[in-house]
Amino acid sequence: MTRPFNFSPGPAALPEPVLRQAAEEMLDWNGSGMSVMEMSHRGKEFMSIQAEAEAHLRELLAIPGNYKVLFLQGGAIGQNAIVPMNLLRGHAKADYVNTGEWSKRSIAEAAHYCRVEIAASAEANGFTAIPAQSQWHLDPEAAYVHICSNETIGGLEFHWTPDTGAVPLVADMSSNILSRPIEVARYGLVYGGAQKNIGPAGLTFVIVRDDLLGGALPTTPQAFDYTIQAANNSMINTPPTYAIYVAGLVFRWLKGEGGLVAMEARNRAKAGLLYGAIDASDFYANRIAREDRSIMNVPFHLANPALDTAFLEGAKAAGLLNLKGHRIVGGMRASIYNAMPIEGVRALVAYMKDFEARHG
Repeated sequence: MTRPFNFSPGPAALPEPVLRQAAEEMLDWNGSGMSVMEMSHRGKEFMSIQAEAEAHLRELLAIPGNYKVLFLQGGAIGQNAIVPMNLLRGHAKADYVNTGEWSKRSIAEAAHYCRVEIAASAEANGFTAIPAQSQWHLDPEAAYVHICSNETIGGLEFHWTPDTGAVPLVADMSSNILSRPIEVARYGLVYGGAQKNIGPAGLTFVIVRDDLLGGALPTTPQAFDYTIQAANNSMINTPPTYAIYVAGLVFRWLKGEGGLVAMEARNRAKAGLLYGAIDASDFYANRIAREDRSIMNVPFHLANPALDTAFLEGAKAAGLLNLKGHRIVGGMRASIYNAMPIEGVRALVAYMKDFEARHG
């Protein structure tokens, strides 16, 4: 059976070899007689699964030894509150950069805990370009500087790492983590939901520098206190065990595919192919500044929006799923995360050309 190509923005497609291995091990993991879903999170079987997953993630991202890796729950939306709970450390304010819808969510949540200063905003350009850092207004007294490294809805991505001096840089990397190498040491904290490039929904990753621990607000629940979770191996409560297991399989798959250098080359080739088709046509358009275009989420609009429904129906019939754009921006969106093979992008480009020939 040939599977369709799933361009969902999240929960997103997983690598087929990972799905097959998970299916094979569903009833009996490694001769234990149990599914991973049935295991005690404190049993030696699951403890080995989690330890291996963390080790692979550390290797893939070259995470320095002075950073903790936490496997939590609540998604990036939860972290929007949990980050200020833990990182204010006596400061009254934090700097945020507004590049789109997910930045707005982070800003609104953080405002419950501190004074939020907007260090830079793309609102004036319609969220089509990331403001150059020369335009940012950073406060050296801020607790941290927060960015969303890839706006899943709008399709803007940071292809550079901001310089925030002595103020810790915090990044929501939900939708581009593991798509390319990053220099973790330039960040104080990186977090995100797993359901785009890592594994199933339900798992949240946090990578936090040791010196930022220990300053949580007194009202912070134990489950949200990074220091307590780090001291308890992310097990102050039952972690999302099956999601961690699948994430570990994805990490192993990534290593087998050549790691993040190879993955970046593959992702840039996929994005280049799709953006090239869009730019070569007057029938389709992408509104994002070329230097800020996401290589993970490619939004595009048809010149005639009246054809949107026909485009989506035809795409589904051709085995190209979940191409409808977010309701906030409309149009189409192709999410081409690590698990999307280049064959899927080729099939989409071929369909786009055929649709244009029939309707243009």
